[in-house]
Amino acid sequence: MSGLSAAALAAQKTARSKPSLMKVGTQQGPVTDAMLQYFKRHGVSHICATVPRAKDAKDGWQIEDLFRLRELVETHGLQLAMLALPMGSVEASRAENPNIMLGKNPDRDREIDRLCEMIRMTARAGIHALKYNLTLLGVLRTESTPGRGGSRYSTWALADAKQEPPLTIAGVVGADEMWERITYFLKRVVPVAEECKVRLACHPHDPGVAPKGFRGVVRVLGTVEGLKRFVSIQESPCHGLNFCQGTVAELLADPGREIYEAIRYFGSRGKIFNVHFRNIRGRRDKFQEVYPDEGDVDMVRAMRIYREVGYDGMIMPDHMPSHADDPRSLQAFAFGYGYIKALIQAVATEV
Repeated sequence: MSGLSAAALAAQKTARSKPSLMKVGTQQGPVTDAMLQYFKRHGVSHICATVPRAKDAKDGWQIEDLFRLRELVETHGLQLAMLALPMGSVEASRAENPNIMLGKNPDRDREIDRLCEMIRMTARAGIHALKYNLTLLGVLRTESTPGRGGSRYSTWALADAKQEPPLTIAGVVGADEMWERITYFLKRVVPVAEECKVRLACHPHDPGVAPKGFRGVVRVLGTVEGLKRFVSIQESPCHGLNFCQGTVAELLADPGREIYEAIRYFGSRGKIFNVHFRNIRGRRDKFQEVYPDEGDVDMVRAMRIYREVGYDGMIMPDHMPSHADDPRSLQAFAFGYGYIKALIQAVATEV
């Protein structure tokens, strides 16, 4: 028996009677003719891309590059739906705009000004969504583990993780400092995004860590409560999440039971701007990133909820397993695209 009330069941039925507007998306690269043909063959219709730049580039984008990128994508019958802002871990080999999360002025202000100009440029190029990260640590993983058919699964086991070196170049950064830096950034960029009608989609911290932090850094976007606080800062229809379902599942003690309410909470508030549709086996502090059909999350149920809350953006595979015969995971991603397309079609026919 369902635990839902009659009113809730009626609301579900009404939601499911609406057509599904979700799209099969990707953020794989590079954006070349060969890759775009690969996407088209496997049912992808919309993409998120990184703007090609010179290896030593430290300035912003050039509007001509955005128009060329969009034209290339559209030539293959695809839509350039989102771009990636150049923001990542401060310890990445080519870290760009690191002072935003390091909290160092005046460089922080200069970097934010540069990103605001990128937002304006994105709108001028006819693209209306950007994804980004607000992270010091980047993605944390331990040694990969074996999976089906000789695959290797990206794995995180906090108990096995080595905090070496004990601090990042950021030093000790507590929760208050992290929230200050995040809020400072949002107060500057969200009004620009709203003016330009460009949606900013932030990725959660992957994975969450203990409250005391990891390598001296507290990950405030590493809990569902932290993400709820995040979307409430600088309230705007242009401020939301690159909702990595896999990462959010990683933040939970029982993802197979809890993830659906998280999807419903953020989706019903219009805060999901992009979906990384991946599955995990495990729970917070100990998990594997597996193929979407074999994890602890009921992916059919998850897809139904995206439809029920009216989500109409991209659903894309992410962090797919690899194996010796598929080092770039092209086979695995092809499986992911087909899996997503089938689920979108399946829930679209439900009433």
